[in-house]
Amino acid sequence: MRPEFQDIVDEVSRLLGAPAILEERSLALIAFCAHDREIDSVRERSILQRQSTPEIRERFESFGISTATGPVRIPADPRSRVMARLCLPVRWQGVTYGYLWLLDDGREIGEDRLPRAMSLAARAGALMATELRSREDLGYKLRDLISVSSDIREQAAMEISDLGYVPRGVPVAAAVLRYRAAEREPWNSRPDGDSPQEPHSREALATNLWRLPSNVLAHLGPDHTVLLVPLDDPDDLSPARAVVRRVWELDAEAPGPRGGRPRSVLLAGLGDPRPDLGQAHASWQEARLATRIGEFLPNLEPVVEWGRLGVYRLLARIPQNELRDSTLDPAVRRLFDCGDPELIRTVEVYLDEAGNAQRSAAELAVHRQTLYYRLHKVEQITGLSLSAGDDRLVLHLGLKMGHLFGLLPV
Repeated sequence: MRPEFQDIVDEVSRLLGAPAILEERSLALIAFCAHDREIDSVRERSILQRQSTPEIRERFESFGISTATGPVRIPADPRSRVMARLCLPVRWQGVTYGYLWLLDDGREIGEDRLPRAMSLAARAGALMATELRSREDLGYKLRDLISVSSDIREQAAMEISDLGYVPRGVPVAAAVLRYRAAEREPWNSRPDGDSPQEPHSREALATNLWRLPSNVLAHLGPDHTVLLVPLDDPDDLSPARAVVRRVWELDAEAPGPRGGRPRSVLLAGLGDPRPDLGQAHASWQEARLATRIGEFLPNLEPVVEWGRLGVYRLLARIPQNELRDSTLDPAVRRLFDCGDPELIRTVEVYLDEAGNAQRSAAELAVHRQTLYYRLHKVEQITGLSLSAGDDRLVLHLGLKMGHLFGLLPV
């Protein structure tokens, strides 16, 4: 948050003699001053959770605040214990960017002081417009940074460095954020590429990107959002993990879509670090693939790191249409067709544990003899030998593909 926003809130509060808060148009909190008097649940939620509910937003907008050019008084609602308040629209060049709110029943704040307060609101609007434009311009440079053209990528890297956001030679990691529907579909039922994001999801994500550190580059695309996070150490992804986790937490706190529709789920993919801006494209590719894998494997979400995907890195690099049309080994198909989830779970754990019977039995909470009995049945069904390396590889890879194809329980 720019310190000027806090200065404006403090000045408006001093001028009008009432505690003030500044919110974005979505009613996400930007800044607030000290409160030395009674407040209602709406103000309390704004401060503590930094977001209002869809119902409150709808009620306030019903008074025309989104198009108002001057102060708007909203009466109290005793049934809901909502206090009366004064709204000062934060506008610049005909666009509403947010609102300054003051708790007032019309008896304390005189009309003669409102013109000065509105000029402060206009200043906040200009700052918000400038910050938004700066973020958008930087977002376009980030889009160029992940272009297919190496010349465009190099030019974007130089411009970003010259602007002082991320110098050349500073390691970076890319993250990709996208929403998936509440209901999953198998990997092979989807065409290659990402689907467009719902308008509500894009609006919520755009709001949260305002709250990221200024040195984190962000580009809000039609189907996914890209973040580029500078790192202190090329071997330490902690700063990128923290940024992605923060966005995910903010999204989880935000109100869902109106009308009772299921809420989309935010997923994040994190690519491996690269030593310089000019190589960010490779990290972005990894992050995008990691997110797509995470759409179908819920045990990996909400943050899927490319470096921890194991064999899924190989599967993710195969174009979906080719992977979709490929045929599982008949031996693996026979195991799926037997319809015994206990056997499938047992052999997958055994292979995940590199054939260690003791760890496998402990993970499955069964006696070791029970483990051996089930593994023998798997060999009988598939015709594969778990003592042969090639057979184990065929079965293990087939099991992982089965999850993506929706042939196995996730």
